[in-house]
Amino acid sequence: MRRNQLSIVHMKVNGMPVEVEAGSNILAAAKKVNVNIPTLCYHPDLPAWAACGLCVVKQENSPKLLRACATPVQENLSIITHDAELYQIRKTVLELILSSHPSTCLTCGRNGTCELQRFAAEFGIREQPYEVRLVDLPKDTSTTSIVLDPSKCIKCGRCVQVCQNMQGVYALEFIGRGDQTVISPAASLPLNDSPCIKCGQCSAHCPVGAIFEKDETQSFVKAVSDPDKHVVVQVAPAVRVALGEAFNLPAGTITTNKIYSALRRLGADKVFDTNFSADLTIMEEGTELVRRLTTGSGAIPQITSCCPAWTDYMEKYYPDMIPNFSTAKSPMMMQGAVTKTYYAEKAQIDPAKIYSVAIMPCTAKKFEKSRDDNMRSSGFADVDLVLTTREFARLIKASGIDFLEIEGEEADSPIGMYAGAGTIFGNTGGVMEAAIRTAYHLITGEELPNVNVEAVRGMEGVRSGEVDIKGTKVKVAIAHGMANVATILEEIREARVMGKEPPYQFIEVMACRGGCVAGGGQPYSTTDDIRNKRIAGLYSDDERSTYRCSHQNPEIIQIYDEFLGEPLSEKAHHLLHTTYQERKIYKH
Repeated sequence: MRRNQLSIVHMKVNGMPVEVEAGSNILAAAKKVNVNIPTLCYHPDLPAWAACGLCVVKQENSPKLLRACATPVQENLSIITHDAELYQIRKTVLELILSSHPSTCLTCGRNGTCELQRFAAEFGIREQPYEVRLVDLPKDTSTTSIVLDPSKCIKCGRCVQVCQNMQGVYALEFIGRGDQTVISPAASLPLNDSPCIKCGQCSAHCPVGAIFEKDETQSFVKAVSDPDKHVVVQVAPAVRVALGEAFNLPAGTITTNKIYSALRRLGADKVFDTNFSADLTIMEEGTELVRRLTTGSGAIPQITSCCPAWTDYMEKYYPDMIPNFSTAKSPMMMQGAVTKTYYAEKAQIDPAKIYSVAIMPCTAKKFEKSRDDNMRSSGFADVDLVLTTREFARLIKASGIDFLEIEGEEADSPIGMYAGAGTIFGNTGGVMEAAIRTAYHLITGEELPNVNVEAVRGMEGVRSGEVDIKGTKVKVAIAHGMANVATILEEIREARVMGKEPPYQFIEVMACRGGCVAGGGQPYSTTDDIRNKRIAGLYSDDERSTYRCSHQNPEIIQIYDEFLGEPLSEKAHHLLHTTYQERKIYKH
């Protein structure tokens, strides 16, 4: 049904007439007239389930109290969202939640960004009228990526819904009943022994400090203070369109050059860009795809391997798909490898003294840097430290840098220049589009007449189509949000069982909805509106780039001429490619 044919409901919010689409909830109706109803358990990414009771509203001329998040709009419904009674109800709900919540705000990882903390301040809660009943539960620090602190859990259920419904991982669930309920992996296992893929979407959706990224900012501070370390930093594509939100800039604002400047002020010796190695990834992955399509050397479809949460998921849930995975490492790991080999050689620096740092939108990157021995292809740890966008923002603020006022600077050479194709790696469909731009050139020897491949863009969870490369038809599919991936992979499995040709030849997968722009380490409160603004920022960065295709990047041409030889060469394969292995879903 087209949008202009959608049914419209007429109702009132605080006496103000409002028209809203049928099927919407009362929260959406209130927003239409610029009224915000407080919520803790609700998130627009997730189905409403009315757990916290903070969003209660009144139905006019009725004793009924409605939960705004879970109540659909109705024709002629008239609601009251705020009055003295509702204020007191909400304050009481908050006081009851706080009676079982630690008051250690100053040392909490969410201090200043906690939704419960914000509501407690807004409702003027200055004392605790109820008996304090704290539960002493140990932190789970078993993973290298995220930390669970169940003593701070308010049982809103967001993390469970994200992990099970949005990601399809089922690493977290409700255990126990009533006051004894806790959110934990099955059988109360450590998180690292569960199916967890470290995507961090639980931490991105948690309203409080019960789940957060493992903070390693002090490691960076220590490194830049060590005169024996040569600190080199790379910055992922999606960071540049999200970091500004931590400094009250609109979502999607491109802050690339300010980031370079801030990193130098923080003490980095060299600042490179992961977009460069995204271009490098396309050269390797694109050549691999063309070889599979034209020579039959490799399983079809080829599936992208840039996302570490996705590769972890595949190794646990779909190990039979390992032959389909591109062997190309992620851009972060490629950048780390060439930093400690190619760059070290050109700069005549002992790679043992290079400290390689990556600023990433993703908590799974903290796991990826040491996932296996392939991540030490340079002879050392290719990447020594990963900081999320949130950690990076905290470092900038703690160092007294006025991010809004600093002048922008350029990245360093020889591994800092990037084409527009590299920057769109940060959003769903971007890897596919970048690959098509270069695959077209590799197959035809010509440049794609229109590099804007609109067919692969969009926010649908699963998208498929056919790309015409001058007569060569390539069937492609894109999935983002891990729960959507099974749809495509089951199609492939079914085709195999039936002895049919695979339905696709090239598949892009990103674990997080929208791609890396909404990674588990990005600024909080991400919604589809914010995702779309960040994506628009990346496409804007692409369009203003001097070079739009990875194979056109002069520094990419240079590294092959001077160091790698050609894509898929023996040296390229050693440094830039990896292997996969079946992993148990539960460790024992």
